Amino acid sequence: MVDPFGRTIRYLRVSVTDRCDLRCFYCMSEDMTFLPKKDLLTLEELDRLCSAFIAKGVRKIRLTGGEPLVRRNVMSLVRSLSRHLGSGALDELTLTTNGSQLARYAAELRDCGVRRVNVSLDTLDAQKFRAITRWGDLDKVLAGIEAARDAGLAVKINAVALKNMNEEEIPSLMEWAHGKGMALTLIEVMPMGDIGEGRIDQYVPLSLLRARLAQHYTLTDLDDNTGGPARYVSVTETGGKLGFITPMTHNFCESCNRVRITCTGTLHTCLGHEDASDLRKPLRASADNDLLSAAIDRAIGLKPKGHDFIIDRRHNRPSVSRHMSVTGG
Repeated sequence: MVDPFGRTIRYLRVSVTDRCDLRCFYCMSEDMTFLPKKDLLTLEELDRLCSAFIAKGVRKIRLTGGEPLVRRNVMSLVRSLSRHLGSGALDELTLTTNGSQLARYAAELRDCGVRRVNVSLDTLDAQKFRAITRWGDLDKVLAGIEAARDAGLAVKINAVALKNMNEEEIPSLMEWAHGKGMALTLIEVMPMGDIGEGRIDQYVPLSLLRARLAQHYTLTDLDDNTGGPARYVSVTETGGKLGFITPMTHNFCESCNRVRITCTGTLHTCLGHEDASDLRKPLRASADNDLLSAAIDRAIGLKPKGHDFIIDRRHNRPSVSRHMSVTGG
C-alpha cells in the first residue's frame, strides 16, 4: 500500500478496546463514557481485519487501547495473530500497555511471539503516579515491568512530559530506565479529546527539556529508524537511548508509514486529522475480503501529507475531538 505522497504503509496500530483501568488526566476525562460492547469489533473480526492488512503489505502490528490487556480474552487474538509471525508474513507483533496487567500476561505474550512492549510510565513517584492516573498503583506497574523483563521481553518506557508535574523528574526517570537496559521515549502532550483540563497548563516543549538535559548529559543524535515517530539520541553517561516524539514542535509526517484502526473498525490514516473510514461495514457485508480490500485502498488513497496539531489558546479546545484512548495511540 502506497499513499498519495509515496509513503509505503507497513505499520498498523490496532485499538482493541477504548476501556482502561486508569484515567490519566492528559488522556481521559475522569468520568469517561465508553463505547457499548455491541459497537466493538469481535476478536475474530479484529483478526480478520489485521490479516487483510498483512495481506496488503503490513509488516508490523501494534495492539493498543485504551489498555489492551483489559479486553476479555485478548490473548486469543494475540495467539491467533502470531501465526503470521510463524509464516513470515509479519515481522513484528507488539503492544503498548500501562503495565498494570503485565505481571499476569508477560510470559504468555512471549510464548505468542511478542518480543518487546512499550510501557507508559510518567513518574516513579507513587503520589504523583496516583495523581496523574487518578487511582493507579505504581508498585503494580513496576512489578509488571519486572515480569516482562524476566520473561525476556524488551521494554521501552514512554513518558508524557507534563509541565509542573514530571518535567524535573525526567533525568532520574531516564537514569532508572537506562540502568535497567530500557530505552526511554518522551512525548509531548497532544491536543486530543475534551479531558476537562487546560492543555496549556500541561504542555512543555521537548526542545526545552532536551536543552536542559544537554547541560548535564552528552546527547548524540542517532539514525535509528524503528518505523515510529521518535527521534533518538544516545546518552553517553548512561549508555542508553532517549527518544523524543514531538507532534507539536516538530512533526514527523514525512516518513509516516502507519495507519490506525479503532476498536469499532474505523480507520484513521493520520493521528492529527478528523479523517475516518468505516471498515466495519464492508467487513461485515461479505464473507470474502473484496469489499474490505477496496475500502482499505480508498482510505489509503486519502491519507493526508501531515498533521497540524495546535493548542487552541483562545478557546482551550482540542485540535482533534476524539480521545487518544479511542484512536489507539
